[in-house]
Amino acid sequence: MSSRYWARPIEGAVLQELRVRDDAGRGCVPYTDEEGGAPLRCCLRPSEAGEAIALVSYAPLRRWAAAAGVQPGAYDEQGPVFVHAEDCGGPPSGGGGYPFARPGVQRTARRYSARGHILGGRVLTLGEEPGAEIGQALDEAFADPEVALVHVRAVEFGCFLFEVRRA
Repeated sequence: MSSRYWARPIEGAVLQELRVRDDAGRGCVPYTDEEGGAPLRCCLRPSEAGEAIALVSYAPLRRWAAAAGVQPGAYDEQGPVFVHAEDCGGPPSGGGGYPFARPGVQRTARRYSARGHILGGRVLTLGEEPGAEIGQALDEAFADPEVALVHVRAVEFGCFLFEVRRA
């Protein structure tokens, strides 16, 4: 697995906003996750049974583009993500690897330019070394100097899982 890339959780300030009003303009509705297993984008781990979480609408490219001073235009999209209902402190420090990567699942690695436009992508069916496979896809993506960031998404639902930016 490549150690040059870091799976970025949703930033703390953005999480504070999403826990009040999400990117679709809806108020946050926390609930108790009875079963566990929801992919939390705040700390990049599955939820545990009994945790208070929320499903909110998030527009990752829109948020990145606003900070970068660009307009993604039609490439802007929003979708559902799970987050803790209250601040969890994010991923453990020194964590590493790529979250939500296990053998047999499919992921997409969608590439974006510095203007926020899609440059392409790759579908991955993860095998015995899922982290190494994601790292290889990121190596391929960032070999193109036009690629500024990559969104890793779940194929089955299309959900945003995490972002990786050029090192």
